Amino acid sequence: MAIKISSVYVGDGQVELAHEPSKGKILTDLPADNGGKGRTFSPTDLVAAALSSCILTIMAKAAERDKIDLTGAKLEIEKHMSDKPRRVGKLVGTVTLPAHLTQNSKDKLAAFIKACPVHQSLHPQTVIDIKVQ
Repeated sequence: MAIKISSVYVGDGQVELAHEPSKGKILTDLPADNGGKGRTFSPTDLVAAALSSCILTIMAKAAERDKIDLTGAKLEIEKHMSDKPRRVGKLVGTVTLPAHLTQNSKDKLAAFIKACPVHQSLHPQTVIDIKVQ
């Protein structure tokens, strides 16, 4: 299934993205560390955000099958850029699962980190270090 996303450069380092099915919009900005103003997500910030969202979504889908409520689960992630070529070099994060989960449930859900389609789509040299607590 193809999803159309339209991008328009609106000026001053910003691009507006439009998601055709939902009509939702996101504005990106040139990051401060690359000569921009960093007023909102940069395109590479969206890579980290996509990974974070994907992991929690896949975990929630798996938890739902086991009748586990993941409400309140969170993932904090840090994006580290590398040079030559300039790209996302490392994504480091921690998933915090609800306290009521057993260690067995946490271990089972941790296995879904690598099953996330965004994780599978990233460059093989991108270091991904996501821990679960």
